[in-house]
Amino acid sequence: MARTKDFDEKEVLTKAIQLFWHKGYNGTSMQDLVEALGISRSSLYDTYTDKHTLFVKALESYQHTGATRIQQLIDQTDSAKETVKKLLELATSDLISDKQQKGCFMVNAEVEVAPHDQEVNNVVCKNDQQMEDAFYQVIRKGQNSGEIKNMRDARALARFIFNAVKGMRVTAKSTPDQSVFEDIIQLTISALD
Repeated sequence: MARTKDFDEKEVLTKAIQLFWHKGYNGTSMQDLVEALGISRSSLYDTYTDKHTLFVKALESYQHTGATRIQQLIDQTDSAKETVKKLLELATSDLISDKQQKGCFMVNAEVEVAPHDQEVNNVVCKNDQQMEDAFYQVIRKGQNSGEIKNMRDARALARFIFNAVKGMRVTAKSTPDQSVFEDIIQLTISALD
């Protein structure tokens, strides 16, 4: 008979995200995980097999949470330009307020792990595609309604805006200056005119 878990897996993943985000994949040891997650080493191995599996699950959890927030924002906003602006602000708001200036967990994984790890690369690519698709969906809606005047290819505009998001996520590692991000957001939105 299988033992029941004496911990909340969602809470463990949340703690794992924070630890991997702060220390990076390579900088996080199994002992770090045991201490930070508050579970035994055997429970960690029984549930996640190894550090890599836990990292991938943490990354997937982070991606799912982000995708949910993005879709909620899209569903709650009527104006296409306002939606793009809010998506850009969402992408930077948590980063700007982070005193540790960790940057974006997904971008950090993309730089540190994805070039050498196909499974992590797949999660990163899925996340990137979902973000690009979200911008595409909003831009097409705005072009169809006439709110967005720029009639360039909506996919190309979505890729341009998503590239700005990635750049802001990297910039957040070196500066929390909100005015920097406000300038980038304003100029990015002007590409829709």
